Amino acid sequence: MTPRNSILLVFVLVVGFTAIWHLQIAIDAQRAAILQERDDLLVTSPKLLKMASLEYAPLLADIYWTRAVQYYGQKHAGNDPNLMLLWPLLNIATTLDPNLLPAYRFGAMFLSDAAPRGAGRPDLAVELIERGIQANPDYWRFYEDLGFIYYFDMKDYAKASQAFLDGSKNPNAQLWMKVMAAKIAAEGESFETSAFLWHDVYQSATDPSTKQGALDHLQLLQAQQACMQLDELGDEYEKRTGHRATRISQFVQEGLLRGAPVDPLGFPYELGDDGKAHLNAKSPLLEKQKQFAQFK
Repeated sequence: MTPRNSILLVFVLVVGFTAIWHLQIAIDAQRAAILQERDDLLVTSPKLLKMASLEYAPLLADIYWTRAVQYYGQKHAGNDPNLMLLWPLLNIATTLDPNLLPAYRFGAMFLSDAAPRGAGRPDLAVELIERGIQANPDYWRFYEDLGFIYYFDMKDYAKASQAFLDGSKNPNAQLWMKVMAAKIAAEGESFETSAFLWHDVYQSATDPSTKQGALDHLQLLQAQQACMQLDELGDEYEKRTGHRATRISQFVQEGLLRGAPVDPLGFPYELGDDGKAHLNAKSPLLEKQKQFAQFK
């Protein structure tokens, strides 16, 4: 090959690679624009789509649910926190097919999870699940989802407990739904509700371990309430004497108690160095309390 031909070949290669590079940039820009246009041109009227789709509504619902999953996956993979189209997609899918159970359950998960994992909209997740319950009243698992959204994402223990309790009334629901209602009611310091539910679990359970667990919780609830009452006496004692009591006998000496109270297993309560009441170190209930605390 002559020097002239070599120079010409190099020139052609440079021009060719440059053209390909510019072409790739143009393709990428067009692809991004198409993806953006696909998002922007989304029809957001579920009622209009349902009317237009007629008997094909369930099929179209599956398409929109698949699209919602893909949309969530793409945004999550790209660390893009903008999930504004997630709710419209789920809204359309569940309107087109009110019996599309996965769209409610997993859609609520996508909505309720905090960013960057989800949309950070537990309020919309609650709305979606409540719609699912209305359309599918016999599906008790929706109450499980609703309870966990209230519990983990919204920290509303009263509504979480009520959701599990409502779900437990379904004849197909498992017993642990009522157990969850009782546990969460106690966390929200609704002791009367929790005690009532644990008593119901104790009465209805046939499994010995479940029955014993319910009894343990009832006894711990009683002890918890007793400790709270002793703490209130500690406040009164401090007002009278100017310092916190560190022994129950000091309450008796001050005339605040007639005698030392005991827990449901007969062990007297104790006061810590901070003046707060707690279970006796020798009480078997203390070990139960530690075990249950691990699962909170």
